Amino acid sequence: MNRLSLTQEFSVPYKYEVFFTENLFEKENTLFKDFIVNFGNKDYQKKVLFVVDEFVAKSHKNLTSQIVAYFNHENFAELMPEILVLEGGENCKNDPRYYEEVIRAINEHGIDRHSFVACIGGGALLDMVGYAAGISHRGVKLIRIPTTVLSQNDSGVGVKNAVNYLGKKNFLGTFAPPVAVFNDMQFLESLGERDLRGGLAEAIKVALIKDIEFFKWIIAHIEELIAGNKRVMQEQIFRCAQLHLQHIASGDPFETGSARPLDFGHWAAHKLEYLSDFQIRHGEAVAIGICLDTLYSYLKGYISQKEAEGVVYLFQDLGFATFHSALAENDKINLFNGLNEFREHLGGQLTITLLEKIGKGFEVHEIDFDLMKKAVDLLEELSQ
Repeated sequence: MNRLSLTQEFSVPYKYEVFFTENLFEKENTLFKDFIVNFGNKDYQKKVLFVVDEFVAKSHKNLTSQIVAYFNHENFAELMPEILVLEGGENCKNDPRYYEEVIRAINEHGIDRHSFVACIGGGALLDMVGYAAGISHRGVKLIRIPTTVLSQNDSGVGVKNAVNYLGKKNFLGTFAPPVAVFNDMQFLESLGERDLRGGLAEAIKVALIKDIEFFKWIIAHIEELIAGNKRVMQEQIFRCAQLHLQHIASGDPFETGSARPLDFGHWAAHKLEYLSDFQIRHGEAVAIGICLDTLYSYLKGYISQKEAEGVVYLFQDLGFATFHSALAENDKINLFNGLNEFREHLGGQLTITLLEKIGKGFEVHEIDFDLMKKAVDLLEELSQ
C-alpha cells in the first residue's frame, strides 16, 4: 500500500505592546481608550469585561467607580455592568471555582473573540484569568493590567497563563499572548514592603543570566530599591520587562523545546511554594531557588565562591530569607521530587539553567543530586 502524507506549515505573527503610564483611568489619560478604539475593526461595537484583584479593589476604593466614569466620559466601548472582584494570590489558581466564575461572566455577557477581558491584579490573578480567557471560544482577547512589581517586570508581560492542578504548579495552562499590557505605576503605591521586594527576585534572575550591566545597576541602587524609590523602581521594571520581551522574541516563545532559561531558580521555587502551603510567595521562593542554583554552579566549578556568596548576600541585603527548612527535610527527598516534577513539566528531558558566569546562563541536562545536597547545606550555613 502506498503511503500518502500532507504537510502543513504556517506561521502566525504575534504583536503586543507593553505601555508604561500612571493613573490609567483618569479621564485625562486617553491611553486605554485610544488602544481600544484603534484595535481591530473600528466600526465594531467592542465590549470590555473587567476582573479586579480583591486586594487591589480594597486598596484603591474608587477604582471600580473610576472605571465606570472613564467609559461613560466618551462612550468609546461597552463596559460590562458586572465588574468581577475576585480573590488574588495563589488560591485563585488552586480553586477551579475562580476560573469557572470568569468563564461564566464571559458567557453571560457575550464576550466574543472581538471583545476584551481586562484583568487588573497580581501575577496569580493574571495567570488564572488569562487561562479562563484562553479556553473560552478558543481564546478571547486579554488585556493585562499588572499591579505588583513581579507582574509588571516579569509574568505580566509574558505569553503564559495557567492554574494549578493535581497538586502541581501551572499544570493546566495556555500559551496565549495578551493584546496589550498596561503597567500603571500608581498601583505599586499601595503595596507593602513584602510585595515591593518580591519582584526584585525576578529582576536579579534575568540580570544574572542575561545582563551583567543590569546586575551591577541593581547592586548600585540597592538602597533605593529597598526604600521603594519610585524613579529607580520604574527603571528596574522597564529594564527587566525589556529583557523578558527580548528573550520571548528571540527563539522559542511557546517553549516547544525543553529550554527555559527564564526559569532559572524556579524548579526548587515551585516545590517550595507547595511545601510551605504557599506561605512563601513566588518571588520569595524564587530568591531561595536562585541562591541554591547559584551555589550549585559554584560547587560545579563554573563561578567562584566569592561570586556565589555575593548573590546570596545580595538577596539577604534586600531582606529576603535565603533558606527554608523544607529544602532539607527527609534527606532532601522533597527537593529531589521537585526536580523530577520539573523534568515532567518540561516534557521529559531535564533542562536546568546554571551560571556560566555572572551575567550569562547556560543549560545542563543532568544534576548531581549529591552535590545539590551539599549546595543545600551550604545555603543553610550562609543563611545563618
